[in-house]
Amino acid sequence: MANIQIAATDGAGSFDAWLVEPANKPAGAVVLIQEIFGVNQSMKETAAQVADLGFLVVVPDLFWRIERNVDITDKSQPEWDKAFALMKAFDAAKGIEDLKATLAAARVLPGCNGRAGTMGYCLGGRLAFMMAEQSDADVNISYYGVGLDGLLGDLPKVSKPLLVHIADKDAFFPAEARARVVEAAKGNPHVQTHVYPNADHAFARVGGVHWDGRSAVIANGRSAEALVAALG
Repeated sequence: MANIQIAATDGAGSFDAWLVEPANKPAGAVVLIQEIFGVNQSMKETAAQVADLGFLVVVPDLFWRIERNVDITDKSQPEWDKAFALMKAFDAAKGIEDLKATLAAARVLPGCNGRAGTMGYCLGGRLAFMMAEQSDADVNISYYGVGLDGLLGDLPKVSKPLLVHIADKDAFFPAEARARVVEAAKGNPHVQTHVYPNADHAFARVGGVHWDGRSAVIANGRSAEALVAALG
């Protein structure tokens, strides 16, 4: 486990990324995309779990253009207020640029087999969906991404596996919008959607207030299978 530096492609500088390596290499790489709480302990624990599956894991600090090394939780209102302020200030287009830079850097890390994908949560779930449409990632996995119904116009561009985990009781993603995503996904054989009954937003957040063990285990199992199939 260590911090590495990744150069931004627009010349704005470099940003930190948390790196966790698997026991055995060569291995595929997973770019793990943060929630609105930054690269916090929950994300680091998730990174360790994914590395334990046999993957190099890189977690970029996507809020670095606003504030570097944000590390907050979902346990207090002031932290929620800060998280929403960061999300509002976040430039998604620049975030995608930084994720593409991270993906390229991950592919050439010592011990990487050259294959790499993304897996994101909340804000990261939306960005993983966008990476499926806009990047050459070998696989993309979206956990309870918000506003996905606004991204459906580019869904035909998805040509690599995209796995979408949807919470049936997601307070941040209305039922009608979720239904549009599920229906649109039927038109692309590369896209799989899974809806988790009675699960709320962030059901797979390690230590989170909406943790749902059953849904998390099932979703994580599906994710593991997708990662192994695409990344080796």
